[in-house]
Amino acid sequence: MMEDFKAFALKGNVVDLAVGVIIGGAFGKIVDSAVGDLIMPIIGKIFGGLDFSNMFIVLGDNPNNITNLAELKKAGIATLAYGNFITVLINFVILAWIIFMMVKAMNKLRVASEPPPPPPAEDVLLLREIRDALKR
Repeated sequence: MMEDFKAFALKGNVVDLAVGVIIGGAFGKIVDSAVGDLIMPIIGKIFGGLDFSNMFIVLGDNPNNITNLAELKKAGIATLAYGNFITVLINFVILAWIIFMMVKAMNKLRVASEPPPPPPAEDVLLLREIRDALKR
């Protein structure tokens, strides 16, 4: 059983997948930081100084009139944190666009690196000439 697992784990596809997941996780953190630290503050400034991380609707009772999302969650009060959702949605769109562009570039490289098909054999060319002559 260990030999089978070792053969499976050391296959190229499994190792490639593991590397892809690790790099994807790290890349996701970079995009999270770019969206949270660079893009969302600019968008917030454009829309009049909005802080998307603190945009929410209180769904439960709020007896102490807490106005901070982190404190509401800490108190266990139900909230609809649509600002966080907007941030995550922008994050997803950026990641999806980057992955789309990477796949598109890889496909273009793959097509460019494929060798052209070999020319048809001489007997095939001769048969095509005969066929074309018979059509006329």
